[in-house]
Amino acid sequence: MNLKNKKALREYVKISIGEVYSFADELDMEAIDLGKKLIIEAEKNKNRVHVTGIGKPGHVAGYIASLLSSTGTAAYELHGTEAIHGSAGQVAAGDVVIAISNSGETKELQQTITTLKNNGAKIIAVTGNKNSWLAKQANVTLFAGVKVEGDILNKPPRTSILAEIIVLQCLSVILEYEKGLNLEQYIKWHPGGALGKSILQGK
Repeated sequence: MNLKNKKALREYVKISIGEVYSFADELDMEAIDLGKKLIIEAEKNKNRVHVTGIGKPGHVAGYIASLLSSTGTAAYELHGTEAIHGSAGQVAAGDVVIAISNSGETKELQQTITTLKNNGAKIIAVTGNKNSWLAKQANVTLFAGVKVEGDILNKPPRTSILAEIIVLQCLSVILEYEKGLNLEQYIKWHPGGALGKSILQGK
């Protein structure tokens, strides 16, 4: 690798780590706790959790739905645009929808959120803009903002994606603790792979 590329990679990693540390220092734990309470209350009423986003946050949605499901909170990925073409039917009144958007202004997601709210869903917004349209529509807003993305373009979502993942991982952690999840329960949902094998072998 040439010197220029090495310098670019080192700079990117340095910036990204700095952004993550700054974000972690300002983490709104009270908002995360409110999100947890909203989900716990919905589950008591036999309602469900869905996760959605447009573009790169849509991929984050799939991961978070899987993570929540494996740690005691059944969650379903909701396609951000298919929702207004019939998939909103998977969301019942009283369900919680976690909606991820860095800008909070994405037009396609606005249509989806409007539809879901009209159908009685509760919204947890994950956004880098506290004053965004999405934040104003939400029952709870989890701030996931960074100042820069880390590269020379400062447009492709990189560190903003890390912030979204971290704040939602935090939500999954306190839900896990709230429910008292233990390894015996966890292995029921994750018996496969090296992870499942390590639990079964007592490692």
